[in-house]
Amino acid sequence: MRVRSARAADLEGVVALAAALWPDAPVRGHRSHLRAVLVGRPPSTLPLTVFLAERDGVLIGFLEVGLRSHADGCDGRRPVGFVEGWFVAPRHRRQKVGRALMLAAEAWAAGHGCREMASDTWIDNPLSVRAHQALGFEVVGRTINFKKRLRPGRAG
Repeated sequence: MRVRSARAADLEGVVALAAALWPDAPVRGHRSHLRAVLVGRPPSTLPLTVFLAERDGVLIGFLEVGLRSHADGCDGRRPVGFVEGWFVAPRHRRQKVGRALMLAAEAWAAGHGCREMASDTWIDNPLSVRAHQALGFEVVGRTINFKKRLRPGRAG
């Protein structure tokens, strides 16, 4: 198994991994976003990159990492590396693939001047929580997100 930076030629393979991680989002959205990242024009003002894990020429995992100006629980005076997405194909889990991807992301963030990494996951995803904690992440807070639909009206 090896970990490397993703290239434009990896687009469809990375899209497939992203679709497995985020199945409720449209594939065309993954493709558009990842195409921009892989050609070096991410849809953000801060750097963003993708690392891939491959075994025998087959993509088995990815980690999208970027810089953020702040993240919950981190020092707000410095940029922080942020895990935007992290996925390992189920049959390749528990083989240190996720760890190798995270180490590449951490090295990338440190190379951009970061002293901290941050991430998030859904509260009902205990597998992800355990994976983060196994790699040294600590829970810094829990939130409940709300929304409320408004009736159309006139500003006045």
